Amino acid sequence: MDLEQLAALRTPEGSDALAAAARVAGGDPLAAAAALRSAGIPAGLAAAALTQAELRRRAAGKFGPAASGMFFTRPGLEQATRGVVARRRAHRLRKAGVTSLADLGCGLGADALAAAQAGIRVYGVEADPLTAALAEANAQATGLAELFTVECGDATAFDVTRVEAVFCDPARRRAGTGRRIFDPNSYSPPWDFVTGLAQRVPRTVVKVAPGLDHALIPVGTEAEWVSVDGNLVEAALWCGPLAETPRRATVLKEGPPVNASGSKGAPSYHLVDGTSVHQLVGSGRQEAPVGPVRRYLYDPDPAVVRAHLVAELAADLDASLADPSIAYLYADAPTSTPYARCLEVTDVLPFSLKRLRALLRARRVGRVEILKRGSALEPERLRHDLRLTGDQPASLVLTRVAAAPTVLVCQPVTSKGHGGSRQESVWPSDRGRS
Repeated sequence: MDLEQLAALRTPEGSDALAAAARVAGGDPLAAAAALRSAGIPAGLAAAALTQAELRRRAAGKFGPAASGMFFTRPGLEQATRGVVARRRAHRLRKAGVTSLADLGCGLGADALAAAQAGIRVYGVEADPLTAALAEANAQATGLAELFTVECGDATAFDVTRVEAVFCDPARRRAGTGRRIFDPNSYSPPWDFVTGLAQRVPRTVVKVAPGLDHALIPVGTEAEWVSVDGNLVEAALWCGPLAETPRRATVLKEGPPVNASGSKGAPSYHLVDGTSVHQLVGSGRQEAPVGPVRRYLYDPDPAVVRAHLVAELAADLDASLADPSIAYLYADAPTSTPYARCLEVTDVLPFSLKRLRALLRARRVGRVEILKRGSALEPERLRHDLRLTGDQPASLVLTRVAAAPTVLVCQPVTSKGHGGSRQESVWPSDRGRS
């Protein structure tokens, strides 16, 4: 994609080519190209239209139905904020009273469009001319051009005194290579500019990599980690009056909110698209108690782990760690929570391939999922070495207990009544062994 191709796609002939490409996209690319050429569409325009049709198909997962009329590049789509995350951020900004926002480094416009949909006037700034043109085209395609305008230029030169709040998503990939940048000082705009924004506009939000070192979080700033259906997708720093708590884990899930623990001071709610928003908050400095393995294991959501809120979750679940450095929690009873997956532990074994293989074969286990924390074992290699042939499922957790390599044999806890696995299980202490 270049500016000339974008201009061609936005003509009436380009619109016809895009419509034709949408009808044949998703199948054999050579057959699709031949179909467009046979319809009299020039080869260059056909190729650009087919590329857009494929990107729009892939973008539907992030942008929903609006993707069918938007324009993308492959790198831009990969780096764009998921629609549900952008809408939730816009909801929070609008609830805080923000009516005008500068989006510094707006990319294709994912966050700016969500903010505009929430009624916020957005001024986007993007250094790359093609990306800025795509963002402007997307504002027009979604009917939001009155609320979202784009300026091609240097984000550091924008006059932020024109707006009530700033959102900044610094580039974390190198131009040309696409390689990730792990040193915040090499971001664009640079980290010192990004962290200095809050001194100029107190209501500043900065999107950062989920692996951000907690030591880099400015004092008085709220750090939030966000997951979508169990996948950690981003982190954000909320500054000035937008900061409500030191650490927050936001868990977005399809369906209604769970009547869960851990939501004190940050209640669960619905977004307009039916996604539920669950928030666990705390200082991020507490330490969870340590004790023995108990009957139920909780695997915390990655947003909870990265926000350092495992101790807060442990308190809500009346749970403890079995190793102070491993973020698996153990409790005597199952509790409904959106912040962790619950498994029932049926066996606790010091790791031994021979012993584990014998136990699983005795249980007729032939299908295993393998989870690991604190173990150097490769799950696929272990799966191969077990050589299982049964017809029953099981979950294996490779971990450490009191610093010792340990494997836990588990069954998922069903949501109905939290009754544990459907098969009969005997807790190890009932067998007279630990």
